[in-house]
Amino acid sequence: MGQLIKLQDYVSRYEQDIFLYPSRFVRLKKQQWDKLHRAWEEGGFPQAVEEPQTQEWFDEEKEPFLHKIKGFLKKGKQEVEQDEVVESEESTFAPSFTHRPTTVDELKRHFLEQLFHFQMKWASTTLAEKTYVNKKYYYDDRLKYFLQRFPDTFLVLYQPIFLLKKAPVEVEPIVITPTDIWCISFLEQEESAVFVGSNDHFWTKRNQKQEEKVLNPLLGLNRTEKIVKQVLKMYEIELPVHKVVLSRNGYIDFPAVPYDIKLIEKRNYEQWFQQMRAHRSPLKHVQLKAAQSLLQYCLTTSVRRVEWESESEQESE
Repeated sequence: MGQLIKLQDYVSRYEQDIFLYPSRFVRLKKQQWDKLHRAWEEGGFPQAVEEPQTQEWFDEEKEPFLHKIKGFLKKGKQEVEQDEVVESEESTFAPSFTHRPTTVDELKRHFLEQLFHFQMKWASTTLAEKTYVNKKYYYDDRLKYFLQRFPDTFLVLYQPIFLLKKAPVEVEPIVITPTDIWCISFLEQEESAVFVGSNDHFWTKRNQKQEEKVLNPLLGLNRTEKIVKQVLKMYEIELPVHKVVLSRNGYIDFPAVPYDIKLIEKRNYEQWFQQMRAHRSPLKHVQLKAAQSLLQYCLTTSVRRVEWESESEQESE
């Protein structure tokens, strides 16, 4: 399950410490899945409760815990504060079900769906700040594709907004693996549509009924690659950067495709997808450094969480 380290301009826990959260997430997922799977195989199961449907599933951290953390902040005990925060966050993920799944595949689907909601919390809140999530992202099939179909060591920036020379720039999804960086532009509409590529501003889409123009996906893809490479160069980070036009349900006809563009479509998609899923490298330091450098140039919009605002008001009185 890929890790969502940045969503649009939402505040993210990964921005606070990219060297801590990815490994914590991998461990948390494994611990919870092993525990759940073992209980299911042994015939036991947690008491069925209503399955969560929105981000409101997660309770905010409890007031006594907040007071404890604020005390650490005042005393300057940063390392202790960090460990306590993480342990509290880990304890908030406990999958629950409306019924006992009949197969391990059904169990896995429910588990991944609830873990997706947990990821959305980490990608939109910190202990002191939060961003209000647009509900469309809970039903975004492309976002779920990255988070539910790829390895845990893949770090995802989904529709990130970079702040360059005080101007916000939204780019294509970026996936940072332990060995590569992938800039991916989706080109998907109806099943088996054919996209005819060119160097013009528009491509042509054809199906059985009609022909129409679509925006050239290389425009956004090249812009994304340029930003990624500029940031990596500033921090002297060396990782290969790939550009992909992805059409899982259609075909791409572009004989004169630039040499640095990978066209992944219906005929070669499965091979590429399985190669990506077969990636077994652990998280690497250079990967985390690349993620940190990119996050530093991302725009973040957030508000202070209510409990912290209330505490600040009390202290000022």
